[in-house]
Amino acid sequence: MRTIFILAIITISFSCFSQGSLPSVDIKTLEGAGFNTSEISNNGKPIVISFWATWCKPCVKELTAISEIYEDWQEETGVKVIAISVDDSKSTSRVLPYVNARGWEFEVYLDANGDFKRAMNVLNVPHTFLLNGNLEIVSQHTTYAEGNEDDLFEEIQELVSE
Repeated sequence: MRTIFILAIITISFSCFSQGSLPSVDIKTLEGAGFNTSEISNNGKPIVISFWATWCKPCVKELTAISEIYEDWQEETGVKVIAISVDDSKSTSRVLPYVNARGWEFEVYLDANGDFKRAMNVLNVPHTFLLNGNLEIVSQHTTYAEGNEDDLFEEIQELVSE
């Protein structure tokens, strides 16, 4: 019975995403300004949301791999990548220099309290979501292995060609 209850919660929480909206959670920009996740959009084009942390080596590998080909992805598909740092309030001051040192050009936000992470049912990082142009989650993966970014791009291309 407990497992059924847990599955019911997951089903309910994902059903709101299929309606084309993300949970409304207040997070911060790298500059410290407030931002509500319900404002995430990309003019009907795909969005990748990646939850990560500075201390997570697989997270950094994945985002670095995406960063190296992000410009090509954008030109070909119009996809937007959004990285959500789950570093806690003690280490959020390190995120901006960390991102700048790596030259990541995608949007990066801070979820120091883990509110957006919880709302998206993220248990561990890295956790990456692919959303279609209607903000519906079409796929997601946890962990990272070299080449996963190629699989992700194939999924993005399929979305764009539909």
